Amino acid sequence: MNKAFTREDDNDLDDEVEESSPLPAGSRNYMTPGGFARLKGELNALVEKERPEVVATVAWAAGNGDRSENGDYIYGKKRLREIDRRIRLLIKRLDHAEVVDPLTRRDADNADQIFFGATARVRDSRGEERVVSIVGVDEIDTARGYISWVSPMAKALIKAREGDIVTLKTPGGIEDLEVLEVRYQPLATG
Repeated sequence: MNKAFTREDDNDLDDEVEESSPLPAGSRNYMTPGGFARLKGELNALVEKERPEVVATVAWAAGNGDRSENGDYIYGKKRLREIDRRIRLLIKRLDHAEVVDPLTRRDADNADQIFFGATARVRDSRGEERVVSIVGVDEIDTARGYISWVSPMAKALIKAREGDIVTLKTPGGIEDLEVLEVRYQPLATG
């Protein structure tokens, strides 16, 4: 078939595949206020600044004639698809967002119990301690110890209290974790 009769983006159909969501089907997208603000800021930057700049570049490049060998046009169209895909993902995540502030606890009775937004100090069976904070799927930062609420460790820890021992199933086997401390503090997710 002659290339003149094919769609321009047939070679990039795989770019249109949506990212799979790490969220369980039908669940809310829990996130901290800082994480929500960060995603909202990224969406605004893409819609109000970056996308219009790329559209202007593509329009200028299209006006230059032959599009088949026009690098600005080809790269611009590809970048535009990437931006649109990210915008769709951000809108979907923000639409399903449920913002939970770790500092606003419901009951004083549950102050030592682990829920979303909690920071917990745990000790494994080897005696090694680590501090983890349970955050949204878009706020993961392993260097800070921020783990997703859908991760195996968070699932094992949720609803546990100080002094409890929970069982964590890992690829290396089953591991017991002792909850040493639970606190609710501001998290740097923004």
